Amino acid sequence: MLQLTERLGPIAATDADDSLTLRYDDRIKGRLRVTLDSGREAGLFLDRGPVLRHGDGLLGADGSRVQVLAAEEPVVTARVEAGLPLARLCYHLGNRHVTLGIGEDEQGSWVRITPDHVLEDLAERLGARLKHHQAPFDPEPGAYTMAGHSHGHSHGHSHDHSHGHSHAHDHSHPHDHAH
Repeated sequence: MLQLTERLGPIAATDADDSLTLRYDDRIKGRLRVTLDSGREAGLFLDRGPVLRHGDGLLGADGSRVQVLAAEEPVVTARVEAGLPLARLCYHLGNRHVTLGIGEDEQGSWVRITPDHVLEDLAERLGARLKHHQAPFDPEPGAYTMAGHSHGHSHGHSHDHSHGHSHAHDHSHPHDHAH
């Protein structure tokens, strides 16, 4: 079994020896038994890090390079006018700690989420038109993993949020200011 042990960042399909198509829920895991698109058995043995993105490369223990592809899966695409309506939709979904993709195409701006009737109702109340379909789900990476890299920070604080349920977030992370 091939052991995939290192993240390479984005690589071109022409630079890969094989590909691995995964749903979003599997691209967040660092340890996973998988079958490459060629049918070869492999295992992910990755350090904690950012979500594997569509187009990222993995290095195998044998030197082989594998390109990660985002699988098509059930999603809801909410179409809304660009500008303030899009900002409002993203704000209200983000305020609920929702993982979402944001984009635009020839039909206009969109926000993509996994199916959830409560969030879908919210999006419709904010003026979005919804489409349930199969598409790759490759959400926004988050503020601390933008531009394909990640570094921690520490502000020595934690804060609690109340959204009708209880949970706390400790936002203390090691940070090296020497970039």
